[in-house]
Amino acid sequence: MPITTIAGHAVEVNDEGFLTRPEQWSEDLGRELGRVIGIELTDEHWRLVRFLRDDFAHHGETATLRRVSTQTGTPVKSLFDLFPGKPAKKMAYVAGLPKPKGCV
Repeated sequence: MPITTIAGHAVEVNDEGFLTRPEQWSEDLGRELGRVIGIELTDEHWRLVRFLRDDFAHHGETATLRRVSTQTGTPVKSLFDLFPGKPAKKMAYVAGLPKPKGCV
């Protein structure tokens, strides 16, 4: 796997730039990953990122958009507002997790 440096951290990434080792993630890194895709993280962004990380730790896979919405009580429209375009993919990227199954 390629290694790159983001926010002063050497991390392993795949061809799309997703971390391949979620344990290398930190909030500083997440903040920089958000900046890379044009998102300044607010408290609401962080609430969702932390949910994704906790959920991944319990389930071993990245939550789908529907799961994030139902488990956090966040309407899907709000997820699109917070992470425009492809919210599931962008949330996973910022959280340092693999893309959810079904994401292209």
